[in-house]
Amino acid sequence: MTPKLNRWKRFADWDERPLRLDKFAAEDPANGFSAFSSPADPKPGIGIKDGRVVSLDGVLEHEYDMIDRFIARHHIDPEVAPEAMALESATIARWLVDMNVPREKLVRLAHGMTPAKLAEVVSQLNALEIAFAYSKMRARKTPGNQAHVTNAKDDPLQLAADAATAVAFGFDEIETTMRVSRNAWSNAVACAVGGAVGRWGTLFQCSSEEAEELRIAMAGFTSYAETVSVYGTEKSFTDGDDTPWSKAFLAAAYASRGVKMRCTSGAGSELLMGFHEAKSLIYLEARCLCLQRGMGVQGTQNGGIDGAPLTATIPGGVRELMAENLIAVWLDLECASGNDARSTESEIRVGAKILPYLIAGSDLICSGMGSILKYDNSFNPSLINGEELEDYLVLQRDFEADGGLTPLPESRAIELRERAVEAIAAVFEELDLSSPTEDMKSSVVYASGSDDTRSLMPRDVSFISEAIKERGITVIDVVKALAKRGFREEAENLLDVVKLRLSGDYLQTSAMIRDGRIVSAVNDPNDYLGPGSGYRVSEERRLQLNDIRDVLDQKEVLRSEALHEKDEARHISYRNLGPATNGPANDDVVIGISPAFGLKLYRTTAGHRLSEVLGAMLDAIRARGLKARVVRFRHTSDTSFLGLSAARLAGSGIGIGIQAKGTAVIHQRDRQPHNNLELFSNAPITRLEHYRALGANAAAYALGEMPEPIVVPQRGEAMGSRYHARVALIYAIETGLTEAGAAPEEVDVTLTGAKS
Repeated sequence: MTPKLNRWKRFADWDERPLRLDKFAAEDPANGFSAFSSPADPKPGIGIKDGRVVSLDGVLEHEYDMIDRFIARHHIDPEVAPEAMALESATIARWLVDMNVPREKLVRLAHGMTPAKLAEVVSQLNALEIAFAYSKMRARKTPGNQAHVTNAKDDPLQLAADAATAVAFGFDEIETTMRVSRNAWSNAVACAVGGAVGRWGTLFQCSSEEAEELRIAMAGFTSYAETVSVYGTEKSFTDGDDTPWSKAFLAAAYASRGVKMRCTSGAGSELLMGFHEAKSLIYLEARCLCLQRGMGVQGTQNGGIDGAPLTATIPGGVRELMAENLIAVWLDLECASGNDARSTESEIRVGAKILPYLIAGSDLICSGMGSILKYDNSFNPSLINGEELEDYLVLQRDFEADGGLTPLPESRAIELRERAVEAIAAVFEELDLSSPTEDMKSSVVYASGSDDTRSLMPRDVSFISEAIKERGITVIDVVKALAKRGFREEAENLLDVVKLRLSGDYLQTSAMIRDGRIVSAVNDPNDYLGPGSGYRVSEERRLQLNDIRDVLDQKEVLRSEALHEKDEARHISYRNLGPATNGPANDDVVIGISPAFGLKLYRTTAGHRLSEVLGAMLDAIRARGLKARVVRFRHTSDTSFLGLSAARLAGSGIGIGIQAKGTAVIHQRDRQPHNNLELFSNAPITRLEHYRALGANAAAYALGEMPEPIVVPQRGEAMGSRYHARVALIYAIETGLTEAGAAPEEVDVTLTGAKS
């Protein structure tokens, strides 16, 4: 049997095997089936008679299913359709990526296109072109983001604290759901209160059963909804006892109560429900989006959503998710562009999936980023969760791209969490719902997740939630309770969001609230027409994005090094003996140390004391019967030149050069500067035994031997990313102490052997 090559990771090893679609045809396998094409897809076409659409993508009016009928009556603009459908799809595709063709022209044409036409156009764009077109076609100029705020216990104290943290990070919307469905009312109250801590204007949704969700909205706790599902096949619709008309009625019910609403759709949902009709994913999703526009909703939660993990296994699947988002904004819908379901366990694929949206911007880059840890995400893990939140902030900084979030100091987060926990506890006590203990509250404030809390459990929450519902407690009762208990600012913040439902201003397309004002496609339209236009990160915003935690600077390096100064003084002392001279005999080896060695810097990047490193090399040289001299060089801090300079002073012609960070070299006096005998370039993984062996080899070379070179084993560690920032600052400290033409200094080293 031929052995297998085990170098590459196999899909089966991590249970993410790609999916072939040719078996999804009803009977006869459909060759060439992919996310973008299927032999069963209809060809674009339209027939209009007396202002009525009498044929749609090859289907005659008397053969329409309910989706065709709704699209024909409520999406297609009969006045625009003849012009739009007559255009070559390739021409329209080029217009989408032409910065000279204004968005308004393309939006008008989209209103006259059938689902098959829309799908055919975007299918001609590659991933880069889709991302570019998306940045041009989205409705609102300023990007935003949405958070998931949930936990495994449905604990309202933790929900309030995490909601306050999410608001402080800058999420424009927060969404919750629950592990136990009857806990919806408690979750809604907790997130509404937590979301009012720190600032006002963050919109909130409680994702529950649709009728229950509407009741919660009527009670004033939520300000938007987006879990109204739409499907691209008739059987998927009827399987859920719904029709496009019932969904449109629900959308109108929300809007009439001043509640913002988006529909939810996304490639893969029909496959998951078993009613795919062997159609391509992009065609089915184009139908969904035309339906949503016809319903008159503000926007869509689009881009795979729960179907994203399935779609991502299909050829071109991730590109298709991008393409369906493009159709959404092309139809002038607000787009919460997916990126909520975690479609893979591969960190590389996660980063690759989020990047186009981060760079292009979106009304809401994630329709739910997990601001909490993965195990606490009751929607199932998001593409990006609390574990990756810092990485996302750094991505913003890396690309100078506005992903909707702002770095948050830890001290501010704790302050807000304390306030939120006290606020929700005060509401519960005032309304006689519960009396959280001090231990419960303190455990939540400092918790990373529900595993760390000693608070309310799901059964406890159920009693609270049922009481809120049965007693008819509304947002006004909560506002009064906050004000009465001294949380005046939070009460006003919560009330201000409720007031917006009276004006209806945030029912505008792509509306969010920033700094106390509505920002939408009306007063902040996307005006991208090439470089210098559209959304640009301002200098003020750039400084915010750059202000991430744990930024390293020279002052921090020196501060951390200074912590080791006293400890090193117990182990070693350096005494300057004056200018160093050439060794008179051939039995000495010179160790050349850098300018900051033992004076400003005290440990290698691997954490070894410099006294230990120097002592190991000195002992190894002396063990071979040779003399070891230490010389400090101030004219250079370069490892190669330290080693060469040391070799030229040594009677044996052999020298060691070592920087304070631990990089070391063995050199010979007659060699070129960078053509050394041995080099330790990876200081972070160099151990004391390696330095001892380096000293022994230097002695061997001095004795005319040819020892086996010391190789520090490396296992693919990302030392560049982990250490180069610190190394650059360390080297700057070293070079800051150099002086051109400075004479080398003979140094007497005394090792005391004191123990730490």
